[in-house]
Amino acid sequence: MPDIKNPEAIDGNSASEQNEHSINGTNHTSNSDHECAVTKPQNGANILSRKPSDSSSISSSPGESRAASPVSSRKKYVSLIERIRKRIQGKTPFFSLEFFPPRTQSGAMNLISRFERLSEGHPLFCDITWHPAGDPSNTEKPTSSTCMAGVMLNYCGIETMLHMTCVGMSTDTIKENLHKAKDLGIRSILALRGDLPEGDDHWKETEGGINYATDLVKLIKEEFGDHFVICVAGYPAGHPDCRSYHEDLQHLKEKVDAGADFIITQLFFKPETFLNYVKDCRKLGINVPILPGILPIQAYQSLRHIVKLSKLEVPLEIITAISPIKDNDEAIRKFGIDHSVDMCRALLKSGIVPGLHFYTLNREVAVKEVLKQLGLWNEKAPRTLPWKKSANHARCDEDVRPIFWRCRPNSYVYRTSEWDEFPNGRWGDSRAASFNDLKYYHLFYLKSQSPKEELLQMWGEELTCEEDVWSVFVNYLTGQPNKQGVKVKRIPWDDDEIVAETSLIADKLACINKRGVLTINSQPRVNGASSTDPIVGWGSPNGYIYQKAYLEFFTSKESVDALKHILPRYPLVNYHIINHSGAADYTNCDEHQPIAVTWGFFLAKKFFNQL
Repeated sequence: MPDIKNPEAIDGNSASEQNEHSINGTNHTSNSDHECAVTKPQNGANILSRKPSDSSSISSSPGESRAASPVSSRKKYVSLIERIRKRIQGKTPFFSLEFFPPRTQSGAMNLISRFERLSEGHPLFCDITWHPAGDPSNTEKPTSSTCMAGVMLNYCGIETMLHMTCVGMSTDTIKENLHKAKDLGIRSILALRGDLPEGDDHWKETEGGINYATDLVKLIKEEFGDHFVICVAGYPAGHPDCRSYHEDLQHLKEKVDAGADFIITQLFFKPETFLNYVKDCRKLGINVPILPGILPIQAYQSLRHIVKLSKLEVPLEIITAISPIKDNDEAIRKFGIDHSVDMCRALLKSGIVPGLHFYTLNREVAVKEVLKQLGLWNEKAPRTLPWKKSANHARCDEDVRPIFWRCRPNSYVYRTSEWDEFPNGRWGDSRAASFNDLKYYHLFYLKSQSPKEELLQMWGEELTCEEDVWSVFVNYLTGQPNKQGVKVKRIPWDDDEIVAETSLIADKLACINKRGVLTINSQPRVNGASSTDPIVGWGSPNGYIYQKAYLEFFTSKESVDALKHILPRYPLVNYHIINHSGAADYTNCDEHQPIAVTWGFFLAKKFFNQL
């Protein structure tokens, strides 16, 4: 087993060879949303020992396991256009998804859940449309385009592009909208003129405003330089307001010449429509990446509505195929999936299509099925870090987090959202950290994604004794249904169902929860497991994962008194015991010195760190 204290033992090379690691650590001054007893075994408490198939070991670590804080190099933010170019260079096709903002707060919660589920397939990016009627620049309103884009980026961990229009707005308003997007961390904008106001059939210029997408691109470049990646729209059948197809192509070239980085097209129904469009663009000197916009047909009425808005003509063969089944949504959806798969395969086979952009209509079944059939849906992509990353560029080199927030990543992101820099390689003095208070706990994206009625079914309408509380925790860990036959899928201290790693020690955890030790955060000990391990692995291949056993729990004063009597016999176990008010506060370690509890060590990286 490689010795983490001796880098030379990792790959047989000298200490000057390049290696890397990332850390998940804890400070002893709790900044979590709850207060409880915490114990942090170092060695001696053999919580787990197993041998994975790759012969790596998840077991107890020999010797002293406290690690000094490491130091890492700062990582450079990689922009969306750089990622697209890298995929093109590597001939690795990708996909992206488009959503529109919801109309209600409950719709916003459902949409966030959809973001989370569709992000499992690893889209390269997603975008949010600009909806003028929903107060689109509001950064806190759930029906706002800007707010939903910020949630997608910061809390769902998805590279996000925000649509922005200029029709009917002053230059100052547009600048203000762009600054709001920038403040949220958004780095990609889809610049559009925008649709005319409802009931307005004729185009009118806005005095003191910007009237065309080309001018919006110029404004973004003049005001923000290269801060934003700029996408613009292309129209394979020509823009309906243009006098000709060739005139529209000329306008597209003007947008690209003004600084647009790539193009996403309007939907179309035949692959040759897009392929011919790309050839025409290249002849005109438009050389930026062009992504086809794909709309799987999902319902007859929605197709009619979209065609009316886009002023596109549906091919006769499609009308002939769907007319007999127009009242059968399932049959329509199957046709739409088959049609999209055939069209996308032809596009990808052409060799000139780097990726596919899907108009989801805020639905997931059809798009997911299309992507699976194309082989682009990739649920097995490895985790880059032990936690779900935020896609905000300000956090691109963040590789240290307190384990207290492992089960509530959204809370951690919110409470550190005003930091100028994020921990990289070491966690600083906890006295210097400034965490936002949860005064905005009402914000919809920090609330449980389960409605109150569902939570009551899981936790019980009435709790009559302590054992009723204990059983909620036990059922959560074991997956067994409660007395009402309902599975407990979440508890207030964990945003999701238990992870695979917890299942390794779930039986032991359930045993102590039955005795009134109510665990809310834990991890097994891991000693040099492969970074590709399906349960505890993360990061790049050819790495090693290390974890110290960790347990965080609520318990009674009687149990605390017993622990205070017993723990001194185990000097290698770090602990911190605190009550709700903070009046009782016991620990056996330096309150301001962090202890690494999870770290990885990887080969052939661009820098070297030593624990």
